[in-house]
Amino acid sequence: MGPKKVLSAEDGDDIKKSLEFMTEEISAVKMQMKAILDLVEEVKALRSQNAEKDRRLAYLESRVADLEQHTRINDVIITGLRIKPRSYARAVAADNVGGSGEEDVNSTELQVGTFLRSKGVEVDYNNIEACHPLPRKNDSDKPAIIVRFVNRKYKTALLKQGKKLKGSDVFMNEHLTKKNADIARKARYLKKSGKIQNTWTTNCKVFIKLNGAPEQARVLVIRNLEELDKY
Repeated sequence: MGPKKVLSAEDGDDIKKSLEFMTEEISAVKMQMKAILDLVEEVKALRSQNAEKDRRLAYLESRVADLEQHTRINDVIITGLRIKPRSYARAVAADNVGGSGEEDVNSTELQVGTFLRSKGVEVDYNNIEACHPLPRKNDSDKPAIIVRFVNRKYKTALLKQGKKLKGSDVFMNEHLTKKNADIARKARYLKKSGKIQNTWTTNCKVFIKLNGAPEQARVLVIRNLEELDKY
C-alpha cells in the first residue's frame, strides 16, 4: 500500500463546508418531509370530516324522505279510471254562488265508488278523508285519483281487493314518493328480467324476494336505489 495522503488545510475546509452543506440540505429535506406529512394528515382529517358530513347529509335526506312517505301512508292511488267533469252549467252555477270544489270532490268520490262497487270492491266510505284527482300534464290523460283514508287499515283493506280489477285497466297502488316509486320500478324490472323472484310494497316499503329455493329465498326491504345494483 502506498503512503496515506495527507489532507491539506484547504482540503479539510472544503470537506467541512461540504458536510455543513449536506447537513443543511438534509435539514431542509426533513422540514419539507414534515410539512408534507402535516399536509397529508390535514387532507386525511378533511376527508374524514367530508365523509362524516356526507353521512350526515344522507341521513337527513333519508329522514326527510321517510317523513314525506309517512304523510302518504293512508293513501291509495287509482289510475286508469276516467272521471267525468262537472257540466259547464253546473260549474257556472256553483261559481255564481261562491261554490267551492266540494261538489267536484263529491262527484269524484261518487264516480270512484260507483266503479269499485261495479267490480265487487267493498269500500268503507265513512272512513274516506279525501278523494280527488291529482294534477295531470295533459287534459286528455286519465288523472290519477288519490283516496285518503283516516287510517291505514282501511287503505290495506282496499288494496287487498286489487285483483278484482283485473282486466279493467284500472289499478290501485300505494302512494309512493318519487324515491320509493323509482325503487319499486327498478325492482319490477329486475323481477321481469329474472334477477329476483318477486317484489311488492307494504306500508309504502319496497320488498324483494331473492331467487332460490322457497326455504332459502331471502326477503329484503330496499331503502335505496343503490341496494339493487348488486342484482
